[in-house]
Order: sequence, then C-alpha cells, then structure tokens
Amino acid sequence: MSTLTCELPETKNLVVEKRPTAPELWKRYHKRATTKIENQLVEQYLPLVATVLGRLAMNLPDHVDQDDLRSAGLMGLLQAMRNFDPKSGTSFETYARVRIRGSMLDELRRMDWVPRTIHEKARKVQAMISKLEQKYSRTPTEKEMAKALELSADEYSELLEEIRPAAFVCLDAVCSSENGDSGSLYEVISDGAEEGPAEETSKNELKKIILARLKDLPDMQRKVLALYYGEDLRLREIAEAFGVTESRICQIHAQAILSIRAHLQRFEAGMSGRTTAQAS
Repeated sequence: MSTLTCELPETKNLVVEKRPTAPELWKRYHKRATTKIENQLVEQYLPLVATVLGRLAMNLPDHVDQDDLRSAGLMGLLQAMRNFDPKSGTSFETYARVRIRGSMLDELRRMDWVPRTIHEKARKVQAMISKLEQKYSRTPTEKEMAKALELSADEYSELLEEIRPAAFVCLDAVCSSENGDSGSLYEVISDGAEEGPAEETSKNELKKIILARLKDLPDMQRKVLALYYGEDLRLREIAEAFGVTESRICQIHAQAILSIRAHLQRFEAGMSGRTTAQAS
C-alpha cells in the first residue's frame, strides 16, 4: 500500500515581521513623522473612531449618514496625532477621543440634523431650569419642572425624550447661544499649536465651572453623567445597572445636561453684565 506524501515549504528561513507597538510607533513618529508611520498609528487607533461613532449613533435618526461622521472622526484622529503633546500629562487615547468626538459633532452641526422646533423646546426647558434654580437655589426636581411648564409628569417625561437629540451631545457642546451656535468642550483640552495663554486660561476656567456645577447636581444625574462620559458606558448599560428603562436614563441625562447649560448661560450673562458695567 503506497503512502502519499507532500513536501512542506522550507520555513526555517522565513522571517515574520513583528508588528510595532503603539509606544514604538510614537517613538518613531516623534523622531521622524513619515506618512508610513502616521498611517500605522491611524490603523492602531481606528477602534477609537468606531467606539465614538457607536456611542453617537445610538441617538441619531436613520437619515444621518454615518460614513460622513466616520470620515470626520478620522480627520479628528489625524489632528489629534499631529497636535498631541506627550508632555501634557494627558493620555493620547483620552485626548484623541474628545478630538474625534468634537470633529463628529462639528459635522453633525454642519448637517443641522436636529429640527429647529426641537432646539426651541430644549431652550424653553433650559430657561425654566435656570429660573427655578434661581428661585430655589438648587436644581429643580422633575415634578417642579413639570408643574412650572404646566405639564403632567408623563407629559414632561415625553418632552425630555423629544428634546433628547438636542441634549445628548451637550457635554461636548455646552456653550450655546440663543441662535443655536455652540462651542465645544473638546476645545477645552490644551493644544499648544493653537492656543495662547489667554485662551488656555479661559478654557481652564470653563472646566472649573462645569466641574463645580456637576457637584451640585442630584446624585442620580451625577452618576449617569459619570458613567456615560467618564466610564464610556452605553445608556442601555447604565439603565441595566440601575434597574430602570433606557428611556428613563435618557430623560435623566437630558435634564442634567440642560441644567449645566443653564448654569453656564447664567455665568456668561453675569460676566457680560460685569464687563458692560466696567466699560461704562
């Protein structure tokens, strides 16, 4: 009985190129920033783009083109790589994530995907939050908000759900003027290539204001924001952790964000008033 045999190719002389690690690529990049190394770094951090897009996509309607957002995110990643200062004390992943998110949010604002009526309703809720906070010297409860807006508890919950698209990105776009133009919190992160001392001081002050406001929020709102923005948990995962519906978490998130925006708007109005008084 004959035996079939096959010859395996010679493998002992084959050399398998080891894929460089991120620290190795950064070392080479800072030594000599070639297109090849830049492309390798982009490939290394592509999952960050997918992660940020996945979180934003949960709140987007079907007509929003995610490919456009992905392209914007890649541009944000490239800008982060080119502007990142390893001496800043911030990890690249943290820096890149907010830059990627910021680029996607800029693209969303360019698309103007949230109807004007939703923006108007969100501003109405925000104005009422600001009014009640001044009245009570604390964040109003949802029951107090519903009563002030002459709505039932269920109707107020439905309103929070309706304005959620205008609020879900707002830790990245907390400064909003009356015409809907927004500044981005991701711009607060230091970028030595773009900022002078005055800009950096202003953004550091903005961070302090937001952090101080977070401490004054109700415990549940604080926890939802911490888990969503700090721990990168999805709203569904947060809902499961607290044993409530995802819709309920969305409502808590929306009210918390609008409260932060109302606080910043009052602060900016106060600063503007002081500046005008000093000028006169």
